[in-house]
Amino acid sequence: MQKLNEKQIIDILYGCAVLGTGGGGNLEDGIKIMEDDFKEGRALYLANLDELPDDAYIATPYQCGAPKALDSKEEEKYQKMPHIGYPSSLLAFRSMEEYLSNNIFAVSSTELGGCNTAEALHVACELGIPIMDADPAGRSVPELQHSTYYVKNKSIAPMTVATDFGEVVIVKNVVNDFRAEEIVRSIAVVSNSMVGVTDHPMLGRDYKEAIIPDAISYAMNIGEVLRREKENRADGQTVATSIAKQFSGKVLFKGKVTSAPWAQKEGFNVGEINLNGISEYSGNKYKIRFKNENLISYCNNKVDVMVPDLICMINKEGNPVTTPNFKVGMELNIFALPAPEIWKTKDGLECFGPKYFGLPVDYVPFN
Repeated sequence: MQKLNEKQIIDILYGCAVLGTGGGGNLEDGIKIMEDDFKEGRALYLANLDELPDDAYIATPYQCGAPKALDSKEEEKYQKMPHIGYPSSLLAFRSMEEYLSNNIFAVSSTELGGCNTAEALHVACELGIPIMDADPAGRSVPELQHSTYYVKNKSIAPMTVATDFGEVVIVKNVVNDFRAEEIVRSIAVVSNSMVGVTDHPMLGRDYKEAIIPDAISYAMNIGEVLRREKENRADGQTVATSIAKQFSGKVLFKGKVTSAPWAQKEGFNVGEINLNGISEYSGNKYKIRFKNENLISYCNNKVDVMVPDLICMINKEGNPVTTPNFKVGMELNIFALPAPEIWKTKDGLECFGPKYFGLPVDYVPFN
């Protein structure tokens, strides 16, 4: 196992924020989650798949949210309730161990994102167990069923859902992953918009069949490239170009945001980003449509890149940008990275291709 230092963990989170394609939570929140672990000197180990015993348990903790209530009375009600004082994902994970009557050997991230990956890293630090160098998405994804676990027919249940108020719901059985999505977000709606979840408890042999290997080290390598470029005082365009060049990607556009309308719909941030080109892209327009994560982009109204490929965004300073934190005049450098191969299969595209999101296009990998 590889013991990770603070710099490597920060690199992981920056890389995950790039791979989040706008989703996965705010990077700043993810770094804040890890601050106590850094302060207390807790160790974090990254384990390879061959270090996971076939008969050992692994599970996947994360946070899941819903649109936040605007009613001041609702806010006041939640403020008066008792709070556990630590991430509810940790409570959900501990509750899963209790339900299984078994120690869990390792933690898996649920997706690569600046905040949600930090949830998994923090649980691993707190409990002194490793995080696996693997992931069931290889990027950020909007819904629970957008997972290689689902593609490989691994049960999401049992699930534990925990609130910030110390409540724990154990979902022993669920019809399917789509129903699980509805149940978890419904609990979040009545829990100040956020709950901790642990799902997909399984044995190592099953986990190895269902995930994308080397995903965490992939994110760390991207984060290292970003950090080194910034240490050399590179601008955002240089950062984006370097990442695209080193990881089989493609630079797509450089422009300034002209508008970014969005709304909360059924638990998701849904909208679009419109840009006017600058520098060598002057005179061109670019648009990205998102549902938490970027789904499809258009250059001069012509389809450019689509899910499951990654549409990534770096600002002028060289930092990844998350949805919906866009301002008119913000400079963005847009580039694409290739999707993990499993998402390009027939089953992968049915679950996480453009048609799933109602986009009237067939998947074509970017050139």
